Amino acid sequence: MLSVNNLSVQFGKRVLFDDVNVTFTPGNCYGIIGANGAGKSTFLKIICGFQEPNSGNVFLEPGKRLSVLEQNHNACDAYSVLETVLRGNKHLFGIKQAIEDLYAKPDFSDADGEKVGQLQMEFEEMDGWNAESGAASLLSHLEISEHLHHSLMADLDGKQKVRVLLAQALFGNPDVLIMDEPTNDLDYETIIWLENFLANYDNTVIVVSHDRHFLDAVCTHISDIDFGKINHFSGNYTFWYESSQLAARQRAQQNKKSEEKKKELEEFIARFSANVAKSKQATSRKKMIDKLDIAEIRPSSRRYPGIIFEQEREAGDQILNVENLSYSLDGETLFDQVHFNMARGDKAIVYSKDSRAVSAFYDIINGKIAADAGKYEWGITTSQAYFPLDNESFFNAELSLVDWLRQWSQTEEEREEVYLRGFLGKMLFSGDEALKTSNVLSGGEKVRCMLSKMMMTRANVLMLDEPTNHLDLESITAINNALKNFKGTVLCTTHDHAFAQTVGNRLIELTPKGLIDRYTTFDDYMSDPKVKELRLKMYG
Repeated sequence: MLSVNNLSVQFGKRVLFDDVNVTFTPGNCYGIIGANGAGKSTFLKIICGFQEPNSGNVFLEPGKRLSVLEQNHNACDAYSVLETVLRGNKHLFGIKQAIEDLYAKPDFSDADGEKVGQLQMEFEEMDGWNAESGAASLLSHLEISEHLHHSLMADLDGKQKVRVLLAQALFGNPDVLIMDEPTNDLDYETIIWLENFLANYDNTVIVVSHDRHFLDAVCTHISDIDFGKINHFSGNYTFWYESSQLAARQRAQQNKKSEEKKKELEEFIARFSANVAKSKQATSRKKMIDKLDIAEIRPSSRRYPGIIFEQEREAGDQILNVENLSYSLDGETLFDQVHFNMARGDKAIVYSKDSRAVSAFYDIINGKIAADAGKYEWGITTSQAYFPLDNESFFNAELSLVDWLRQWSQTEEEREEVYLRGFLGKMLFSGDEALKTSNVLSGGEKVRCMLSKMMMTRANVLMLDEPTNHLDLESITAINNALKNFKGTVLCTTHDHAFAQTVGNRLIELTPKGLIDRYTTFDDYMSDPKVKELRLKMYG
């Protein structure tokens, strides 16, 4: 068991945590959520002992082991891959090292022999003789092939390092596992493996993630940081979000009888409980939801940006025709023979194992760069809005946000400061924040500005290349809902699994050997055996 007692953290006059008392129990997975700047990463650092609070303490049950996913990808560059994983269990590795050091002594004595015997007994109790095979098995599951196990970490690429450090955190069945954004830089297959691993994990997991599908798949509880406190809520992220939204709507319905509100909440719980999947984690989650006290459901204080995409006019039947597009970069083929026709209302997830291929494709159909071969044609009734992966060029000028947004006004009314301030307010730039200069914005603020620009254009075709980068969960949820509700045509690329699954009705995958194009959901596409076989062939 891990408990946090009377925790307070203050930076200058800003109070981050105020007298926090929470307990994390075995068998549960806690998803830590909170607005940007609420203190999620700080809280994890305090739990791990990397940062001291102003007051209070963290108590880990004696004899229990805590493991942390390493954030510094170069921290283990001096070690081999296998050694890096073994170092995940510091005590076990320390015993192994001590045995080896004793045997290496040139003047090995009887006393040394006795010491070795004691250490070997302890090593055996910890299943140390199977440690290397266990580490190798973990690495294999994470697609680190055997020929790399004795390579130096320094010789691996970034994505391989992430997988090895993940194996290090998971190694040896730690009692408490701490993970900050574990899905970053992992591909779809590895994330699914990790979801399944954690969903059946018997010990305590505490995780911070912006990946809603991941939080839904692994969490038994959501731990919400709000107003300097941390509150546990039974269920996963979707349950927390939908129940808090329902509670907020009910609070606004002053005239509704309390009995009616209670019945509405009970029906919501029953409906959600019936849809829970069948993993070990989900089964325990269902039991908790069934026992949930209605009073535990309460409105969230979170602010969600007001993202609504509207069309100036509806497009005709001709949207986009692409014929045999090919593109190479520095002699490497990114995609070839791309041929498809977009229909009105299609919401296509544009996908590739190489993100450069997707970005190049968008730049081609937006006239930014030329293809090596092939052509494309937009329907004459279409109007396009494009959200590029790199938006830096839009923020070079020193303009207030009001003046920045005014550049895309369509009418005289939209040019008025009152209108622009109201628009920016809905996108969480309230009061003086609307007068910030556009060249000093954070990554998340720039994304919200780019989305505002897209909304102002009222286009009937939206193209978005990783729109969820730099956004908090609230903004991700808002844009996700906006694209689901949009009546026009969408081409979207995202690493957010939930986003791809709920928005897309079509998958277009760009490969060096051609195109894979299916009308299906993201999950069905990725699990289709025929598609898996085809993907191996296309990338091979």
